[in-house]
Parts: sequence; structure tokens; C-alpha cells
Amino acid sequence: MSDEYLWDRSGDPDPEVAALEQLLGQLGHRAAPGTWPAPAPKRRWPAYVAYGAVAASIALMIGATFLTTRVAHPTWQVVSVAGTPRVGAADVGTEGTIRVGEWLETDASSRARIDVGLVGQVQVGPNSRIGLLKTQPTEHRLSLARGTIEARIWAPPGLFFVETRSAVAIDLGCVYSLEMDEGGEGLLRVKTGFVGFEYGGRESFVPQGAACATRPDLGPGTPYYEDANAAFHAALERVDTLSAGSSGHADALTTVLAEARKADALTLWHLLSRVETADRARVFDRLAALVPPPPTVTRDGIVQLDRPMLDLWWDALGLGNTTFWRAWKGSYPLSKPR
Repeated sequence: MSDEYLWDRSGDPDPEVAALEQLLGQLGHRAAPGTWPAPAPKRRWPAYVAYGAVAASIALMIGATFLTTRVAHPTWQVVSVAGTPRVGAADVGTEGTIRVGEWLETDASSRARIDVGLVGQVQVGPNSRIGLLKTQPTEHRLSLARGTIEARIWAPPGLFFVETRSAVAIDLGCVYSLEMDEGGEGLLRVKTGFVGFEYGGRESFVPQGAACATRPDLGPGTPYYEDANAAFHAALERVDTLSAGSSGHADALTTVLAEARKADALTLWHLLSRVETADRARVFDRLAALVPPPPTVTRDGIVQLDRPMLDLWWDALGLGNTTFWRAWKGSYPLSKPR
């Protein structure tokens, strides 16, 4: 579509714009003059005010249409940052495009940038393979088969997704990196904002400064801060990978609880819904010692995974209000123990 068409109707119209014009044209008033009753006297505004309001309304409608058609365009721009990235069998050159169903690949010496319509940018690291699955006004979806990306998204939450073999990263307004190997093992690191990380009903809410591992057949692990000590990290990995109720799992959970700092309340809060009922009271006690629960949050309620109580306690952690999560997906997700 020629941009001039939006201003003076010169050039060829975009098919979606033409269809919208035809639809809106059917809604115009066609009654003969005089069929409406005379309006009651009202305050008369200067003509330029009325004309300005109409012009502003038209500009907003045209701008929204233009934004929607551009965001919905099924082709994204690819820029070569280093080396010779390829889309399919063709070199990108300085700049190229990627369409739905195509894959961008980089070798050990190449890097690229994908401009995600009007919603953000994705930096693609060396030895990466990433495909464009979908681009629509309400959903933009990539697939990361291997390698490393850094996503900078300024669209509203819940519009940008990155699929991997073992988890889906859901942007909630953020900057994050995601690295994956071909087997489906990887690591999410959130630099700003929040990222939802989910797979098969297992979900993690990862805030700024936190990380979350993901593993094949297991999905996303428990979020954590990388500056925790080595014993905490090693024990948390065992908690995430061993069967709940096993002796090794119980010993690892004991270590996690003993080594947890106040900042690790993020991890313990997620563990409340990931351990068996018998262990939930232990997690409650340690989390309560680090961040006291609000007065209406009870031990019995948390052991029974009362959602309003879990939400209230999350709010007390200082990581943001659960209203943010509800606005996008409803109540905060609860994960079942393995």
C-alpha cells in the first residue's frame, strides 16, 4: 500500500484498508433531510473546534488501521549484524526478510537482528536457528530450535511468544535472553520486566534479574536469582529434576530452605505449589520467616493452595502486584508436583 493513499487517496490502497472502508461505508446515515426531530438548543462551539474533533477522530481511525495492517504484515525485516546469516537457502545480505514458515540460521561467525513488526526487536546470536510461526495483530510467535536470542519487546503484554522444545516464553513487557540446545535444555534470563515461562501446565513467572532453567520432558524449572550460593543452586536443580516424595528430593528441599535468603522468597513462593502437601508446610514456615505473610494468609490456607492467599503473599514479596498477572491471564498459575 502506498502511504500517500492514507492522506489523499492517491496510489493503490491496501486490500485490508479498502475492505474496512467498504464496511464502514455501509454504516453511514442515508436518511432524507428533515427526518430527525429538531434538537434542543445547545451551546454552540466554534466551527474550528468541531472540525478539529472530527479530524482527530478520522486521524485516530486511519492511524489504528495503518498500525494494524503494518503489524499484521506476514514479513519481518532481517538485518545482518555480522557474517552471513541465511533465511532458507539464501544469504540475507545486508538486509532481507523472513516470512511465516521460514527459518533464519546463523553459523559460528554470524549474527542477525529481526525487527518484529512494530512490537520490538530480536537479536539472534551465533549458531542459532529460529523460525517465524505466526504474525498477527494479537499474536506474534517465533520458534527457537537452538542458539541464543535477546528479545526487546515494547508491545503490550501477552503478544509476543517464543516456542522451544521444552517451554514457551511469553513476553509481559520486557527485555530477556533465551538460550537453548537442540535437546530442549535451556536458560531464560530476564533483564527488565517479566516473562511467563510455561509448558504442559507447569508455569513460572520470572521477574527482572531472575533466571529460570528449562529441561526436556520437564518444562520450566523454579525461578531463582543467580547470585544465590552454589549449594542453593545445586539443591534447587535436584528439587526440580527429582521425583517429589523421593529421599533425594526431600534432602535437596531441606538444603534449599536452609540456604534461602530473603531475596530467594521468589523461589520459595513458586515451590509452594510444586512440592507435595507433606512438604508444603515446611516451605510455608521458611518463607514466613523471610517474608511474613499478610494477616489474612494462614498456614492451612497455603497448604491447601488457596489462590487468594497465594496472591496476597506474592504481593507482599515486593515483586509487583498480582493484578498485573490477572489482567493478562487470570489468577496466578499453580504448578502440580511431579
